Amino acid sequence: MRPATFLAAFLVGAAIPALAAAPDISACVGCHGPGTSETQGIPSLGGMPALYVTNQLFMFREGQRKADPMNDLAEPMSDDDLKAYADAIAALPAPEGVGKADADMSARADAVIAKHRCQSCHGKDLGGDKGVPRIRGQREDYLAAALRGYKSSERAGFDPQMNEVAGELSQSEISDLAAVLSRR
Repeated sequence: MRPATFLAAFLVGAAIPALAAAPDISACVGCHGPGTSETQGIPSLGGMPALYVTNQLFMFREGQRKADPMNDLAEPMSDDDLKAYADAIAALPAPEGVGKADADMSARADAVIAKHRCQSCHGKDLGGDKGVPRIRGQREDYLAAALRGYKSSERAGFDPQMNEVAGELSQSEISDLAAVLSRR
């Protein structure tokens, strides 16, 4: 067997056990949708950075974030399970923004995004980066609730920076951001 053929056969063979060990994310998809959530208050997970999902699952497992039934689902997971689920969830298709926000609302939201440099953490296209979530195309109700939770410090982040940023937002800025980001 030629070295290149042997290497290709080895790599394919090495990948088969990994594919067989992929977690069953049907329970995740049952609530969160196959990338895009159709359920009020439940975030869309498609296209989320795997590290972000791992961190969130860790926080649910350790009780640092409270959300039924996530705490119970994550509690028995090992660190390897957290990563495997995160990788599978990150592979789901990212949601597409729904509709179009009016020009005045978009301008107000863009001013808030620029003022707080949201793109420096969430990425140029607000699609997330490493341990930071994708906020573009997320459900409007979920974004608004998350920002209100950060503002009041009821929602703990992996990094307290969101509590500081959201603490400066007015309720109308939260509404504008949630509406515009959900439509992008």
